[in-house]
Amino acid sequence: MRAEAVAHLKFARVGPRKLRRVADAIRGKTVREALVLLKFAGVFAAEPIEKLLKSAVANAENNHDMSSDGLYVTRITVDGGPGGGFTKRLDPRAQGRAAFKRKRLSHVTIAVGANPPKHQPKQRAGAAIGLKTRAQRQAQAAGGRKKSSKPAAPRRKKQTAGAGASE
Repeated sequence: MRAEAVAHLKFARVGPRKLRRVADAIRGKTVREALVLLKFAGVFAAEPIEKLLKSAVANAENNHDMSSDGLYVTRITVDGGPGGGFTKRLDPRAQGRAAFKRKRLSHVTIAVGANPPKHQPKQRAGAAIGLKTRAQRQAQAAGGRKKSSKPAAPRRKKQTAGAGASE
């Protein structure tokens, strides 16, 4: 098992979907590349991930005696917070009504290690249980039918019963 230094961020006040976009951008990159990307991302969600990455690098240097030069972002996960991933706030509306605002929360985990992560190709969601893609199903259906060698006969027009009848 390779050595990894891990840092956790709990209850981040940013939605998980916004954080995942940033997390996908730095996954597998060197720490130096990731920090540059985060610094110039221009996205609000990049700031907490940048701080967390610096914390993970500090953990690697102080707790695991690793040099910060050759570190890679080996793992980064973003999960929703507790209670469905949000806290509720009341939003006053017209005529004395109120509506709930959902303030999304996130938990982020970053692991940095000395070795670059091995590339694992993404697997389709249904591939694990044996589901086929549309192209695979169409190819299988086309393979089952035999095409005849002679061309299809032309279609005849249908005659309506009441069109030419007279009383």
